[in-house]
Amino acid sequence: MTLEARTPSSSRKKAAPTATRPGAPGNQNQHSAGPSVQHHDAHALHSYQAALQLLQQAKFEKAVVAFEKLLGTAPPALAERCRMYLTACHRQMDKNKLEFATPEEQYDYAVSLLNTDYYEEAREQFTAILRGHPTADYALYGLAVLDAITGQVEECLEHLARSIQGNPRNRYQARTDTDFQSMVDDPRFTELLYPETP
Repeated sequence: MTLEARTPSSSRKKAAPTATRPGAPGNQNQHSAGPSVQHHDAHALHSYQAALQLLQQAKFEKAVVAFEKLLGTAPPALAERCRMYLTACHRQMDKNKLEFATPEEQYDYAVSLLNTDYYEEAREQFTAILRGHPTADYALYGLAVLDAITGQVEECLEHLARSIQGNPRNRYQARTDTDFQSMVDDPRFTELLYPETP
């Protein structure tokens, strides 16, 4: 049973870089704010730090409640960070309760992670498929793509060879897959894709 290989990189959606990183919010707006606004901001900052502590303790459900409660009243810069951490909480919660009806469904999820540059999470999912289905050529192909993207040449060649052995059609897919761009100058890669060529 074979799934269509993952989407070409030309249509892959890249995750937008996070504009702000975790840390204490700036004080740029406080100089023009009145005492009541400053007090409000101090309270929001205290609530934010408490929510952040829940996240660091892996209490994701409680952190979600705390961040969501803060969203409505926090200053814009703090609200942006709350949204970022809410996304992180939901990802962790989803990861903890993921269940897949079929390996193909898990493969689709792994591809979505790969398409949004969550490489380690994608690797975990491809590897989990192979634990239950060691000859799943589509999971091997996914790992080969991931290896090529992350610069793991030897692993890429091994996974791609096994994928092609399991399903020769993966050879033709790999020939047009631009995610293997980093491998095109390796003669071993060329030999895998064009075995008839000396």
